[in-house]
Amino acid sequence: MMDATRTAEGAALTDLFLAAFPFQGALMAAGERLAGGVGLTAARWQVLSVVARAGRPETVANVARIMGLARQSVQRTANELEKAGLVAFGPNPHHRRASLVHLTDEGQGAFDAIDAAQVPWANALAEGLDGGDIAAAARLLRTLRGRLEGEGPASYAPTGANVPSGPRTVRRPE
Repeated sequence: MMDATRTAEGAALTDLFLAAFPFQGALMAAGERLAGGVGLTAARWQVLSVVARAGRPETVANVARIMGLARQSVQRTANELEKAGLVAFGPNPHHRRASLVHLTDEGQGAFDAIDAAQVPWANALAEGLDGGDIAAAARLLRTLRGRLEGEGPASYAPTGANVPSGPRTVRRPE
């Protein structure tokens, strides 16, 4: 049944969002299994992956932007990776306080091992799907993310009386 207040496109987008929630959970579970093969978590693999694919050292803030996460959470993960010997922090010639993160040889080895396991997994998952459809889905997700983050001519961030205006604080019972 179509909601009378939504356009057909708005209803389709809402359906996409509702499908994305369980998809994201399944994707993270798969990431945990892939990364677990070398003793990492999906979160640590994601940070390693961003730094490895950048091809150069990155600031934690830039890694967070790429991942769409808060800098503080990526900083915690990067600190854990440093303690494990998988990344190291180096000086940033452009900013004294924002160190650059780079993979150590051990970190590159861990990334390569997970990537080697991810290749056949991704190939099997993509089997029977149209490559053009997959590419279109990736473009759509990038476009939607950009709109939600305020890129482009207009901001598409939700507004209204029932939408919180800032970070939500959840208070735990004492």
